[in-house]
Amino acid sequence: MSTVTEPTAGTPEPGDGDFVHPALFYRGDDEYLAGTVPFVREGLAGGEPVAVAVPGERLDLIRDALGSDAAGVRLLDMREAGRNPGRIIPGVLRAFADAQPSGRRVRIIGEPIWAGRSGTEYPACAQHEALINDAFRGRAVTILCPYDAVGLDAHVLADAHATHPVVIPAGSRAESVSAAYDPSGVVARYNEPLPPAPDVPVVSFLADTLPDARHTATAEAARLGLTGVRLDDLALVTAELTTNSVVHGGGAGVLRVWTQDGYVVCEVRDKGRLADPLAGRRPAARDQRGGRGLLLVNLVSDLVRVHTGPDGTAVRCWFAV
Repeated sequence: MSTVTEPTAGTPEPGDGDFVHPALFYRGDDEYLAGTVPFVREGLAGGEPVAVAVPGERLDLIRDALGSDAAGVRLLDMREAGRNPGRIIPGVLRAFADAQPSGRRVRIIGEPIWAGRSGTEYPACAQHEALINDAFRGRAVTILCPYDAVGLDAHVLADAHATHPVVIPAGSRAESVSAAYDPSGVVARYNEPLPPAPDVPVVSFLADTLPDARHTATAEAARLGLTGVRLDDLALVTAELTTNSVVHGGGAGVLRVWTQDGYVVCEVRDKGRLADPLAGRRPAARDQRGGRGLLLVNLVSDLVRVHTGPDGTAVRCWFAV
């Protein structure tokens, strides 16, 4: 790694319209604040819109350290706003960046991975961090991503080097170019087959049996304890995924619903091939007609995992009971 002598994490050169995406490694609260608070204050001083989306306990630290400056920052609890990693680009990062005046650099702190994220969630987290680079390519946006160098596993820290073009070592303010940077490799590596589904009934569907399949899935989710808005969300997801299978996945598919660790899980498989890793992670244009199916799936689910390969695509969604 070669050292870049920048004074502050992710500070762009004047007039630089490129996307900047550093990973900040920290050990403890003091290093966390030393890496994040000056980043926020520099943005505010430069007239840049600033957002902070980090886990709630970290959000409180930054808010307290900023004092009255916190009033000028968009503050979001990533445990809520980003509980599904597939939601973070369209629902958090792009939602904030796209709302700002054209031509003004935007500055965001985003911490999507924290100790306590499950092994089931992590592949979607790693892919999210890799896909940010394509989602913001060429845009005047800086996204600083903190990583707990003590609380996170070694493979997570290694992946951070692969998903961020520059890194800031723990205890340092100096950026280094990441020799391990390979975001497309991370996306491909975590496009892994999903764990086998339990032995539950399989509902096959075609175009003319879509209503029956959706009704069966919703009834099973209700039997398993899903109610109210969450049941409506599952019904919406089932409708979007099964329709996608019929339109884009060979005209047919199979559907399963089961319960697992406090969640109702819905999975749809078909023979289609999902070629665009950012599908469902781009906000829809205001005048766009159609093409919102996977975006809606990401926005309303608690977790979405996707595997696509030569034999087809599986989309699995989790809903907390």
